[in-house]
Amino acid sequence: MLAPLAVDRIEITTLVDNVTDSLSSTPSFVTREWVRLQQKGMKRVAGGSLCCANHGLSLVITVEAAGERRCVLFDGGPVDYAVERNGTRLGVDFGAIEAMVLSHGHWDHAGGLPKAIAMIRAGNGGREVPLHLHPGMFRERGSRQPDGGVLPMDRVPAPAEWAAMGALPQVSREPAVVAGHVLVSGEIPRVTDYETGLPGQVARAHDNADWQPDEWLHDERFVAVNLRGRGLVVFSACSHTGIVNVLHEARRLMPDVPLLAAMGGFHLSGTNERIIPRTVADLGGFGLRWMFPSHCTGWRALNALERAHGEAVVVPGAVGKTFVLDA
Repeated sequence: MLAPLAVDRIEITTLVDNVTDSLSSTPSFVTREWVRLQQKGMKRVAGGSLCCANHGLSLVITVEAAGERRCVLFDGGPVDYAVERNGTRLGVDFGAIEAMVLSHGHWDHAGGLPKAIAMIRAGNGGREVPLHLHPGMFRERGSRQPDGGVLPMDRVPAPAEWAAMGALPQVSREPAVVAGHVLVSGEIPRVTDYETGLPGQVARAHDNADWQPDEWLHDERFVAVNLRGRGLVVFSACSHTGIVNVLHEARRLMPDVPLLAAMGGFHLSGTNERIIPRTVADLGGFGLRWMFPSHCTGWRALNALERAHGEAVVVPGAVGKTFVLDA
């Protein structure tokens, strides 16, 4: 088993998320967007001063261990302007990002990565940056429509295209450790009988090929960090494989480390609203201190999670929020 070194501190900056919320109260370890913006120089509140919410997710994960800071970008959100606008306003040090992970092959997580690569290289002296990818990401995908047609999604660039942008593609199905402390999972086994992927998704190898069912999303992976003496913080960008399956696999990969928190999209909206009750119940069996639902979780699931587990446990994400967890 891979065993990434434990860390003393985890700082998570939400670079892109569906939601903006700088007014709701938060726990002491969470800094709201407007406070972060003031810390980074905002002198007047105005529309042009603020971050923009967008359908997607991007997290800047910075860890500290023995006085050393290491930084990873987990996904890039859907579009270039969200990365540039939000990153600039939040004071993200793109030059400090030493690796990137694309969680799965969907546009709302990959679309902002080209801009992120450019900003990282502008800040690091032009060095190429590793980008961790799964080989199943590069087919064209789409969603089956009620009339039987298919609404296609934007493609994820092929490895050679990423390389031309200045990334160093690392294409693998296997687990890895990046930046010394961040575990990238392999493919996520299906353990539950109710988490069945993304209903209605299809894919094809080329423009003239027939669309084939692609609901399982075998290319999806999560990342995790071991906070010394407290437990594993698991980042699941979309949880198409099921957030319960994700946590089962995280526990299998690091069986001696308790699970501390789960953060990201739990994908309990749309067609997956039907599995909210079972998911909410099963999440209670992992002993999580915190849940940080974001992106595609959906308001019905967020409400159900809070009712079941309480607001001391369920802390919603939003663009611009900074979470700091100490050992």
